[in-house]
Amino acid sequence: MHAFTHPACLGHATGPGHPERPERLAAVLTALRTAFPDLIWKEAPRADRSKLQRVHAASLVDVVLAPIPEGLVGLDPDTVASPGSAEAALRAAGAGIAAVDAIVGGGALRAFCAVRPPGHHATADTAMGFCLFNNVAVAARHAIDVHGLKRVAIVDFDVHHGNGTQAIFEHDPQVLYASSHQAPLYPGTGDERETGCGNVFNVMLPPGADGTAFRSVWRSRLLPALDAFAPELLLISAGFDAHRNDPLAGLQLEAGDFGWLTRELAAIADRHAHGRIVSMLEGGYDLQALAECSVVHVDALLEPPRQPR
Repeated sequence: MHAFTHPACLGHATGPGHPERPERLAAVLTALRTAFPDLIWKEAPRADRSKLQRVHAASLVDVVLAPIPEGLVGLDPDTVASPGSAEAALRAAGAGIAAVDAIVGGGALRAFCAVRPPGHHATADTAMGFCLFNNVAVAARHAIDVHGLKRVAIVDFDVHHGNGTQAIFEHDPQVLYASSHQAPLYPGTGDERETGCGNVFNVMLPPGADGTAFRSVWRSRLLPALDAFAPELLLISAGFDAHRNDPLAGLQLEAGDFGWLTRELAAIADRHAHGRIVSMLEGGYDLQALAECSVVHVDALLEPPRQPR
């Protein structure tokens, strides 16, 4: 298994008190390196403009890459850029591209991208919700356009709905998007009636929902849809802010719930996608919970593939 990261992802400064802070990634890296000393670490390359513009408008790329000599620039009420943000965003998106290349074209089986800023709220033309580029969307489009895959699935278990990912692909039958998320909660999208062209599957969980409810909706609704789609590659927006200790939401999941779902997703990848999974870090704002969940998630990804049915 390959893990992708880059020191530049720590250089995206967001200002005092901002929940999406460099310490998040530092906690994940420390935890993974301690738990898995044999993990193969790879340096995330920069994504070039042509790859970004497969899913993003040139105007957004210009905004994110605009030089910032000093200080912070607000892109929306929650999203800021600083002098190191452009490089971090390029490396975060580049990690997903490199991971797809390693998995689809390079013989690796699974990859985890330990990067920031996160991505799933970024739409085709707007940076929002702490996100600059939509890293998982860039990776999915790369898999289709460069590697010729016909069915790519994106699974999102972040507590916040990935409105950007859904909007980018809701009219593209080659991409399935499946999400569980708390509602009501930012960004206010992800109603179960939002079905795209039959390729979007949303399940809303009320505040206070625990692991039993989480596992139930995945087992009864989202995993069957994913299985029926039979993806050739599975991408994961791995947000861990549904953990009970997270300060930005109100679900009551434990680390073991993320491990359970990761194993279920791996079983589907084993059946349909030769086991191929690329997972990308999204949210998670309690440092201890984030570190613990990342370890449980990667541990499940490292389990030997099951024999496909």
